Amino acid sequence: MSHVLVVDDEPSICWGFRELLTEDGHEVSVAPSAEKALELVEKKRPDAIVLDVRLPGMGGLTALEHFQKRLGRDVPVIVITAFGNLDTAVRAVQAGAYDYLAKPFDLDQAARLLREALRFREKGPSRAPPTDFPGPNERLIGASPAMQAVFKQIALVAATDAPVLITGESGTGKEEVAFAIHHHSARRDGPFLPICLGALSGSLIESELFGHVKGAFTGAETERVGLLELARGGSVVLDEIGDVPLAMQVKLLRTIERHEVTPVGDARPRKADFRVLAATNRPLDELAAAGQFREDLLYRLSVFHIELPPLRERRDDVPLLARHFLRQSAGASRRGEFTEAALAELCSRDWFGNVRELRNAVEHAAILAREGDIRPEHLPPPIASRGRANVSDEEQLRAKIAAWARRLLEAQKDAPDDAALYERFLALVEPPLLEATLAFCGDNRALAARLLGMHRSTLREKLRSLRPKDEP
Repeated sequence: MSHVLVVDDEPSICWGFRELLTEDGHEVSVAPSAEKALELVEKKRPDAIVLDVRLPGMGGLTALEHFQKRLGRDVPVIVITAFGNLDTAVRAVQAGAYDYLAKPFDLDQAARLLREALRFREKGPSRAPPTDFPGPNERLIGASPAMQAVFKQIALVAATDAPVLITGESGTGKEEVAFAIHHHSARRDGPFLPICLGALSGSLIESELFGHVKGAFTGAETERVGLLELARGGSVVLDEIGDVPLAMQVKLLRTIERHEVTPVGDARPRKADFRVLAATNRPLDELAAAGQFREDLLYRLSVFHIELPPLRERRDDVPLLARHFLRQSAGASRRGEFTEAALAELCSRDWFGNVRELRNAVEHAAILAREGDIRPEHLPPPIASRGRANVSDEEQLRAKIAAWARRLLEAQKDAPDDAALYERFLALVEPPLLEATLAFCGDNRALAARLLGMHRSTLREKLRSLRPKDEP
């Protein structure tokens, strides 16, 4: 039986963990503060610790350092917080935390993670000691669960030297993720070199990446050091990796695997020390299946894969991002802010250009609003995109429902007891659903009930309120 220490000042969290972990056969101790937890570990050594970041008195990350000193690294610590960001994620992982959970989280998910941590303890720690932590990074913004997952991935992979494949739609921030990985790695003092492969012609890619010797081809009057060699000690971002010609992919794969570059016109390879971060908005697996991208290169680049969610799938981040871009574009001295109507409009849009389109819209609105509040009329019209055709009806419907709910919640925030949001939602969507199904079935109620997945008597009851004149 394992002994688990839960450190959180929220009684409901402690109670939930105690109930769940006790059912799993663990002994559970709880502490409302880091100071109390440090007293408990002196009396009885835990096998694992669940630790909140925001605690009264000593903070969780400071407590984590004390736990490491007193218990060593063979006691896994799972950090939880309701204020997750990239900075917190990296500090937790680099301070020795086993993993990182952002509230709200599912207790079953936390229990699975804890079981994994206990197995990790039995095998012994394998992670390298943390390096010193750099200053805060403001280039990646997000509080949504989707971005919390991205932050955790960055925190985990930054401490390694593994290749990373970063995918996502255009404008989602792939280069920002690459920079965050570099910034939080041991290579942070080395160069960070983004290379847009799509901007290089096929005849220039090899010379640009690998360099060339004098006389290698017509016009090569001097020797040139390639970009990969210039990235020595740092990280190189191969942006638009899907655009690399097939013939060049073989040489690129050999370079990544052997850590050496061979300039054009030279048979002597040179040692190279750089980390590869690749980015693309193209489906490399589909390109590989079509023979347009080498599978072996794909496998090598995607040792660790980070998929960035489009902005329409993390709409809760839109107000946070919008305010951030407003401060960036107008400065801290600007008095005006977004009106609730403007934020509701921003949240309702699909943002097919993602974060880049949102930033441009905010800068546009800031210019029109001058120093005043930003209202909906200050925003530019949505940009039509071919990507709209790739968005399913279900996804568009979910987005519209979310925007509708946010508008109602804002309107009812001073009278929450009068909102009755669920009933209003059902009154809005149930009638057209029932009518459309009945029309499809030729008003055959038995068939309609089967298609709706409800009992015929339930459908009859609903129709009495929907068609009071037609029902007995």
